[in-house]
Amino acid sequence: MKNSELLDIYSDYLISAFGQTTATGLSGGSISHDQMQRFLAQEASSGDDLWQIAKPYVRQIEQDDGVIIIDDSIAEKPYTDENEIICWHYDHSQDRSVKAINFVTCLYHADGYSLPVGFSLVAKTEYYVDKKDGKRKRHSPISKNEYYCDLLTHARNNQIPFKYVFSDVWYSAAENMMFIKHELDKNFIMPLKSNCKVALNLPAKRNIQWLRMDSLTLEANTRLEIYLESVDFPLVLVKQVFANEDGSLGIQYLASSDHITLF
Repeated sequence: MKNSELLDIYSDYLISAFGQTTATGLSGGSISHDQMQRFLAQEASSGDDLWQIAKPYVRQIEQDDGVIIIDDSIAEKPYTDENEIICWHYDHSQDRSVKAINFVTCLYHADGYSLPVGFSLVAKTEYYVDKKDGKRKRHSPISKNEYYCDLLTHARNNQIPFKYVFSDVWYSAAENMMFIKHELDKNFIMPLKSNCKVALNLPAKRNIQWLRMDSLTLEANTRLEIYLESVDFPLVLVKQVFANEDGSLGIQYLASSDHITLF
């Protein structure tokens, strides 16, 4: 049986299992315990391995106006021994550090379908001493923004056609915006933090006349051209107002590099 077939079976098993998962529990029929153990003991898979599986399906749906979505995820592993992959990561949803696997994923969306085309595991291979508490902790020599740009570079090198890059606020750094626009020659849509400082025109930027974004008089779903300090092209800003589950109102500021934009 091919590794790709074993991977499908193993993935389905993990998704459908309600209790503890083991190689013994999966074995049976055409799959032996030893066969599954050998499969799991192989060298760790990479984003390139995922691409080889996804490639023929991507070629069936690809379109020039496709979208690449980069996301950052946490999979908690509280009972697993710590190592460079399973270690302490900050979880924004819980506002605390958790023992987990942290991974960055690249999703391709086109023609109504979404397919994973790349991923990177955040490996904290280096140690440092935290000046606040004096404890020895791990960190990754590769920044999240470097993982982000690397996944986008792989998407381009794999000749995946796309027009936009979508990502959340954690990746709304000027270096990422510059990379997408200048290195990839693509456009992006991403949220900005409400306290982000912007200029309303080029002279204001040159004269360092910055305004906090949440101080702007901006109606919901209307467009406004803005400038950021370390970005050498104007952005289109749209303010979104939405209702939260608890009945409160939420506000999100979306920025795009495309002036003939999706907004």
